[in-house]
Amino acid sequence: MPHVCGVAFRVWAPHADAVYVIGSFNKWSPDAHPMAKVDEGYWYADIFGAAIGDEYRYRILNGDKQLLRIDPYARHVNNSVGNAVVYDPQFDWQGDDFQMPPVNEIVIYEMHLGTFHNDEDRQTDKFAEAIQKLDHLKRLGVNVIEVMPLAEFAGELSWGYNPACIFAVETDYGGPAGFKRFVKAVHQAGIGVILDVVYNHFGPSDLDLWQFDGWSENGLGGIYFYNDWRAETPWGATRPDYGRREVCQFIRDNALMWLEEYHVDGLRLDMTLFMHSVRGDGDSGADLPDGWSLVQWINREVRQRFPGRITIAEDLRDDDRITRPSDQGGAGFTAQWVAGFVHPVRAAVITPNDDQRSLESVRRAIDGCYNGDPFQRVLYSESHDEVANGKARVASEIDPHNPESWFAQKRTTLAAAIVLTSPGIPMLFQGQEFLEDGWFQDSVPLDWNKSEQFNGLVLMYRDLIHLRLNRLNCTRGLSGSGLNTFHQNQADNMIAYHRWHQGGPGDDVVVVLNLSHLARENYKLGFPAPGIWRLRLNSDWNGYSRGFGNQASSDIIAGTEPLGDPQGVNAVQRDGFPAEATICIGAYSVLIFSQDK
Repeated sequence: MPHVCGVAFRVWAPHADAVYVIGSFNKWSPDAHPMAKVDEGYWYADIFGAAIGDEYRYRILNGDKQLLRIDPYARHVNNSVGNAVVYDPQFDWQGDDFQMPPVNEIVIYEMHLGTFHNDEDRQTDKFAEAIQKLDHLKRLGVNVIEVMPLAEFAGELSWGYNPACIFAVETDYGGPAGFKRFVKAVHQAGIGVILDVVYNHFGPSDLDLWQFDGWSENGLGGIYFYNDWRAETPWGATRPDYGRREVCQFIRDNALMWLEEYHVDGLRLDMTLFMHSVRGDGDSGADLPDGWSLVQWINREVRQRFPGRITIAEDLRDDDRITRPSDQGGAGFTAQWVAGFVHPVRAAVITPNDDQRSLESVRRAIDGCYNGDPFQRVLYSESHDEVANGKARVASEIDPHNPESWFAQKRTTLAAAIVLTSPGIPMLFQGQEFLEDGWFQDSVPLDWNKSEQFNGLVLMYRDLIHLRLNRLNCTRGLSGSGLNTFHQNQADNMIAYHRWHQGGPGDDVVVVLNLSHLARENYKLGFPAPGIWRLRLNSDWNGYSRGFGNQASSDIIAGTEPLGDPQGVNAVQRDGFPAEATICIGAYSVLIFSQDK
């Protein structure tokens, strides 16, 4: 027998004439438990007979309208069109003391819970399926998972960007208890969790918030939504009314719930552009100052209440204000997704013709930063948006007829190498590491057989990530902010850059990219210091793929004096450096060099 101690119910319905709680505890009686109207449009009832696990709804009367509504704050629902469930948020978090790495040492892996499994492993608990794959992510070396939205959505399949009940975890994934077990297991694996949340619109289907208490204007959404031209979004006329204090409180409470009750380590806010503007077209007359104030409030609250947690914006307008501190007029996000990186990098590797690759565009992508800080950028060549909606995985864009071809393997990994060696927060999309092709669909699970078929490419991604995070204690500069793109040869499609944190052996890193189908032999480059430079990674190594050419210089010696000049009177200066070396590099390849400590 469950312990019965009563449940308190509270709901905002300012235009209601009367509100009742109906549920399994009162045999769905329409009037057994009336609520009392309290301050500012809220209604309250304390029901002794209700208990954890009971289902319920609110019965709202407005004139001759009778409405049965799901509790907007419900932590658990049995379906997006079903009932709210009285839920006990208590969970055994003992031992969960995970701390996020510093932003310059984060490597993100974006995951869709509905497809992160084998086709034959379709269970009801997607969280349990994902936990079984954590060993793969640990070996890969990523240290943060970004999970696409989990709020209860309409139907059984979705990307998650159509939230019906934003406080409830999708039942078909495993519900709130499943998500908590997932977060704890991920933390025990030494990996953080960032969650996507959607506040630029709700629904638009299975939306009990719509005309919640019976009031609306212009046939629009009522108390939770704008009821004029500001309601319109690319996803329907369901933009929340950021000018209403109760709606802002609702969204702010949701953001903090994920951090407090689910221990997530950060939030990624979907398309914030449509929170602070109506059309996203730069028209100042369509700005939404109330939406801007809301994201500032959320970010201030996260920083004050949860030090070390992060927030990420998808704004995609390369706007410094998004990651500028709120006390300086900015939105206050930790970082933002970068359209100015992904588009030129994808273009550079997808185009079939070498003479159409723009090294200047690649250089600008690598060199970018916001407010003088490159780690305010999230960098990627694949994301859920970039591999769907008319676009495909990079491998399929390169070679639609054979996305496993030599060209596809070489140039997808070249794009990934740019992501993982550029200053910023790198992000991969699920399956990218084993050449998943086609386009992202919420009905198609990952082909995990490819993780074995392309285990060499998985190894390359692992090696890149280990170098990025200085796991071998010889590439500290890859997590530093120092960058000098010192060599750019458009004719030969060669580009090279120097990365550093504080500089010196074990810190300075030189990255060399060949964006040509031709290998380069006896190619001269400048180096930051003389001496032995160890080859830490050669993406053309045939251990990564049998078809690769294995062309590389191995370790090199960078010299400061020409032959026959032991006094260094005519010391070499190349690319602005005091030393030079001769390298060999394979087609569509990357070389990473550093010096021993």
